[in-house]
Amino acid sequence: MKKVSFAEFGGPDVLQLVDAEEPHAGPGRIRIAVRAAGVNPVDWRVREGQVLGAHPVELPSGVGLDAAGVVDEVGEGVTGVAVGDRVFGEGADTYAEFAVLGAWARMPEALTFEEAAGYPSVVETALRVIREVGVRPGQTLLVSGASGGVGSAVLQIARERGVTVIGTAGAANQEYLRDLGALATTYGEGWVERVRRLGDVDAALDLAGSGVIRELVELTGSPERVVSIADLGAPEFGVRFSGVAGSVPAALAEAVDLISRGRLHIPVEKSYALAEAASAHIDSQAGHTRGRRVLVI
Repeated sequence: MKKVSFAEFGGPDVLQLVDAEEPHAGPGRIRIAVRAAGVNPVDWRVREGQVLGAHPVELPSGVGLDAAGVVDEVGEGVTGVAVGDRVFGEGADTYAEFAVLGAWARMPEALTFEEAAGYPSVVETALRVIREVGVRPGQTLLVSGASGGVGSAVLQIARERGVTVIGTAGAANQEYLRDLGALATTYGEGWVERVRRLGDVDAALDLAGSGVIRELVELTGSPERVVSIADLGAPEFGVRFSGVAGSVPAALAEAVDLISRGRLHIPVEKSYALAEAASAHIDSQAGHTRGRRVLVI
């Protein structure tokens, strides 16, 4: 099978499309014929060799956590899913023609494979950081870097729970944030005052890693009210860095419910062929994403 792999840490150019042995579903796992794979910031952070405790790497390594496809192997002890089912979920080395998943759910009927591949890690992360930051109904949550996949999910889930959301993003994505129910403003010079004019902030999330931790602490009044998924230096300010996933099956179940009720939609900004993984990483690292990027196999 074809698979994206890297033999050394580095820039996007270390990614290679190689021939590899097919993986197989062990106990408690399923294998899918991958139709699309999600492109997440954690993918290029791992490729660069950033120290992320939840994702130890042995070289050479495959790439990717999220995928959608068709079940073609069911491991021992697995029930409730059969060969031929359309599923989406999280596993390992999903930038490939076949991948093994450790967590999965049946795809909502309305989703294409491309759309479905963009949800698993994104929704798990969004649910986790909303929980960790402790924001409650009636309070206001500030989301820095709100237009990407996790931000899009956070805005919609928080609004569904009765939380007012302020989102920062580039000028081109202001209307997008408003369409998701957020109070929107741009980042850049003067952004703190622009946020203050929109209202008091009870909690804040750093989703972009753009060096704003100090300001988020200032706006919320306490480092305990801030969580980052993107700035490894956040603990220097007393801010929690959240990098260890919670229950992916529970997150997928909630995603299916929200999607099926029309309460969650994350658009696919751009799709890439498997051989274009390096280009997908370049675009992901550049930021300014509106929704998700996916590889189509």
